[in-house]
Amino acid sequence: MILWSAAARYPGLDPAAVVGLRRAAGFATMLGNRGPGAAEGMRWPVDECIVAVQGVTKSYDAGRVVALREATLHVGRGEFVAIMGPSGSGKSTLLNMMSGLDAPTVGRVLFEGAEPRGRRAWSRIRARRIGYVFQRFNLLATLNARQNVELAMFGVVAGAGERRRRAEALLERVGLTHRATHRPCELSVGERQRVAIARGLANEPVVLLADEPTGNLDSASSESVLALLTEVHARSGATLVVVTHDAEIAARAARRVRMLDGRIVGAETGGTP
Repeated sequence: MILWSAAARYPGLDPAAVVGLRRAAGFATMLGNRGPGAAEGMRWPVDECIVAVQGVTKSYDAGRVVALREATLHVGRGEFVAIMGPSGSGKSTLLNMMSGLDAPTVGRVLFEGAEPRGRRAWSRIRARRIGYVFQRFNLLATLNARQNVELAMFGVVAGAGERRRRAEALLERVGLTHRATHRPCELSVGERQRVAIARGLANEPVVLLADEPTGNLDSASSESVLALLTEVHARSGATLVVVTHDAEIAARAARRVRMLDGRIVGAETGGTP
């Protein structure tokens, strides 16, 4: 009976592997996770969180590869959190869980106190409530900077004129008014990242997630992007969660969460404004 239930809930995954993962996690979904790193992630009670990752394990290849292990992270409204750790420690996987781009094998993710059910629910949330800044920008090569920003508004902001007005305002905010009609290939790496940030802000999100936003930038561009992210956080009040190797970005965060081998292993608070 247990194996049948596991197969039904996790299609394509070896049922025995699912049962093993559930036992290892201690049914963390229901218990709020008491595994290693739980205390570090649970700074905020669930009802005060904008995003709550609870007892999440994520595996691939029928359970043979485990990217996250019993991860619990509660993020408060308006908080600035930096997620740090070596390559392969599970940082980006955790960020993908928080945005619904990937789903847990075990555990659950709450957004504004509720658990979104399925891809469509998460798609609606990402369109209206979450901004995502990718390390490799993910700009469309055939569109100019303004059009790339506008693209995020389709289905959310009615009217071409309003989308254009908002895109132009966002490009002005990130200092790229003069580059609005340039395509990605005509922009520097730092300028592409600023376009990506403008696109992430297109629908006035309550949460902005950034995956290594300075990872491909030189020192001058990194400083510019850092200043922009901290200014956005301060002015908008949006929650900011950044995956980073950059010690300077981490120092600005109110909380730094450390990961190793798929686990949250520690956290510290206090940042430089």
